[in-house]
Amino acid sequence: MSFIDKLASAIAPAASRESRAEARQKAEALGAREQWVGLIVEQHKQIEMLISEAATANGADSRRQALKQFERVLTGHATAEEAVLYPDMAEFGGKTHAGMGYEEHAMTKIQVAKLEKLDPMSDEWGEKIDHIRSALEQHMYQEEGSWMPDLAEKLPHSDRTRLTERFIEEYERYCGEGSARQGAPMADVRR
Repeated sequence: MSFIDKLASAIAPAASRESRAEARQKAEALGAREQWVGLIVEQHKQIEMLISEAATANGADSRRQALKQFERVLTGHATAEEAVLYPDMAEFGGKTHAGMGYEEHAMTKIQVAKLEKLDPMSDEWGEKIDHIRSALEQHMYQEEGSWMPDLAEKLPHSDRTRLTERFIEEYERYCGEGSARQGAPMADVRR
């Protein structure tokens, strides 16, 4: 754990499993009313599943392949948040949250790039992927627990459809046409 990580955990300790579960449950309820929230939460679940698959895959080639799938979804998701969600967050009162989001995304991308250089069967690789998973859990907790609910409260009603449509557009630009709606309650989104 780096000095920065130690400092960050002292200032803002990681959320407990129970706190994360409670935030997820509230975000899912909000997502039933706010399509953009529902889409983001579904992608969070997919990211969690994919990093778990990468961490537990048998054999080096299987881990590399699982890591590539995780990276694709994570990058598409982060790109959409950076292009659409965080600018709205900054505009409607969450400048600190938006800034933290950009920074956390950058640090995660750096850590994933380091992970690619390691032997996937090494202890160092296992420790690195566990560190990334922990950071992602905390990031998702912040988004689901306060950042998105705050934005949903302040976002003008007229901007909600735009945010949903633009988020889908940015995610699919990276991950492919139709990929944003897989597993997400998005059937009534007009494009």
